[in-house]
Amino acid sequence: MKRCFHLFTLSSILMLAFTSCKHNTFTIEGSITGAADSVLYFEQMGIDGPQIISEVTLGADGSFSFEGDCPEAPEYFRLRIADECINLSIDSIETVTVQASYPGMARKYTVEGSDNCVKIQELTLMQLDLEQRANAIMQSPTLGVYAAEDSIDKVVEEYKKKIVSDYVFREPMKAYAYFALFQTLRVGNSMLNIFNPQRNADDIKVFGAVATTWDSYYPNSLRTQNLHNITIEGLKDVKVKKSREKEVVINQDTDDQASLIDLNLTDNRGNQRTLTQLKGKVVVLDFHAFSDKGSAKRIMQLRDLYNKYHAQGLEIYQVSLDKDIHFWKTQTAALPWICVHDDGSHTQAYLAVVQKLPADFIIGRDNSVLIGPNEITDLEQAVAKVM
Repeated sequence: MKRCFHLFTLSSILMLAFTSCKHNTFTIEGSITGAADSVLYFEQMGIDGPQIISEVTLGADGSFSFEGDCPEAPEYFRLRIADECINLSIDSIETVTVQASYPGMARKYTVEGSDNCVKIQELTLMQLDLEQRANAIMQSPTLGVYAAEDSIDKVVEEYKKKIVSDYVFREPMKAYAYFALFQTLRVGNSMLNIFNPQRNADDIKVFGAVATTWDSYYPNSLRTQNLHNITIEGLKDVKVKKSREKEVVINQDTDDQASLIDLNLTDNRGNQRTLTQLKGKVVVLDFHAFSDKGSAKRIMQLRDLYNKYHAQGLEIYQVSLDKDIHFWKTQTAALPWICVHDDGSHTQAYLAVVQKLPADFIIGRDNSVLIGPNEITDLEQAVAKVM
């Protein structure tokens, strides 16, 4: 009897150890149809980017199963075939089941076993729809550059309000709330952060709310520290932006009139062109990159504006931020207005208040900055008012 008792105790210990080991892991399993012989990557989405954890070549039925140690705080993973991904999160000991079809698996999948993963799927699908809407607006033949950008800004703001109220503020301690903060939007060739605490004071508040909640639930998490760092840096950036904006737009001269910071840059013919020497004219100070998609359409808009108002005293002082100077000179050879180039070092005070290119300041005949880029929704209307 005594020997049997020892054997039973030993077997019990082994069983408990085995059970404990199994209970400290999570599982992501399921199948992806239409992907036979494709390599499915299981990746962890760290703060510094994705890292491959495991991979498997899918068979005819597309089945897969991955396991990992349960994280102490919410962590993020993705299933990837080529450039198509399914985003997932793990915050407890759980089994998440994914069923998908390939290609198009980012949209064509179901997920069970995790409320966070279901919410992340909802967020992903909404983000994809937003991206389609934004690109359709950008490509609309009936909208000008500024009208298109204004329309995109509006649909993005509507999206953000819904995300904040229905997802972020509803359960800020959840994995999907953190995920929502880092969604991006590809419009044309540009990749934008939907929430941008470096430029938007309201976005800083959203990051701060999640950071405070995560500090209570996951005080030792790297992601909690990351949220705090982003919030603090955002506060600094917005403070500097406001300071520089005042320097540009509200800088007072001896006559107590709003003046501008001068620029003295080399034009495409090798001549020095000074901004303040254009006193007596209405000046569109235009920041532009000829390498950007839509540049040709933008230049046609400026040409029409120049032809219409130049005789009345309008001048365009266009600052190119292109890296390829030779390309810039080639693109501006036939343009009738002032074309200068800068690498950003001489125009920092202006660029501090520029959120995206192209961007314009309208300068009055007395060398005063009348309108900044964030106030312009239609460039021609703004110029017409000043003329």
